[in-house]
Amino acid sequence: MTDVRDLAVVQVMSRILVAVTPEESPLLAWEIMRRADVHHLPVVEADGRLRGVLTREDLTARWSGGPIEQSQVPVRALVAEHRCPHTTPEARLADAAAVMIGAGVDAIPVLGEAGRLVGMVTVTDVLRAVAGEIPERREPPELMTGVFRLVPVLPPAPAR
Repeated sequence: MTDVRDLAVVQVMSRILVAVTPEESPLLAWEIMRRADVHHLPVVEADGRLRGVLTREDLTARWSGGPIEQSQVPVRALVAEHRCPHTTPEARLADAAAVMIGAGVDAIPVLGEAGRLVGMVTVTDVLRAVAGEIPERREPPELMTGVFRLVPVLPPAPAR
């Protein structure tokens, strides 16, 4: 029997990810997280290179103003000041978990060739592996960005 600590990250990582580009707004990021029911939102360039990972806590801590203000700020500003620990698909699950613990995060991105995002390892993924729920399928990673756009609708200006 294989020790769960020796599993490769690629065996347990989440492969279907919802992400945003650095130019998107915190308002859109929040809505995507809400609709997709995710707590971590990778911020990726058009070529798939990772810029950082947003959390719900990041968004709420930096939220100021209303929808108009939140639709005019790019999320790149929110991830620019964070260091982003990561792992590789070939890494051992135990090593990825140690990185998560050391960084005090509950998810880390998995980077493939040229720093491109290929998955995420979350606490839920680790718990599934410990429980013996390791997915058998090996579907290719899928990264979805720009699924929809939110544009604030402003009330008409008062007549003078």
